[in-house]
Amino acid sequence: MKWSAVCESRSASGHPTRFAGVCIRERALISLSFGGAIGLMFLMLGCALPIYNQYWPLFVLFFYILSPIPYCIARRLVDDTDAMSNACKELAIFLTTGIVVSAFGLPIVFARAHLIEWGACALVLTGNTVIFATILGFFLVFGSNDDFSWQQW
Repeated sequence: MKWSAVCESRSASGHPTRFAGVCIRERALISLSFGGAIGLMFLMLGCALPIYNQYWPLFVLFFYILSPIPYCIARRLVDDTDAMSNACKELAIFLTTGIVVSAFGLPIVFARAHLIEWGACALVLTGNTVIFATILGFFLVFGSNDDFSWQQW
């Protein structure tokens, strides 16, 4: 079976959903991978540039790992047939928000305590913005319960 035949599908309007030989979902996955790499590059620049040379900002990696966990657990536990919002999903969103705010606050606390320079703080905050936008994009693109869902991975 040819790759182009696998990727050739029709959208609701009847137009093909492939672009330059790559399916829309694969294109989104490639874009998200690129976004994650750019975000990690900003984080590494904030740590490894010779004028900064402090690796304290790497602690935000824990927040990158922890941020999707509450929402993933809530999606597994909650029945999606309920149209109303429920307490489990609301708690998961609240915990995720707390993790994200902590990831933005930690570099600022480090800069105020003179553990890192303010330039490194700006690079880490830029990396945080890109990484969390990438995580949000992943859940928006692959969050539906179809054949290409992240839940099957």
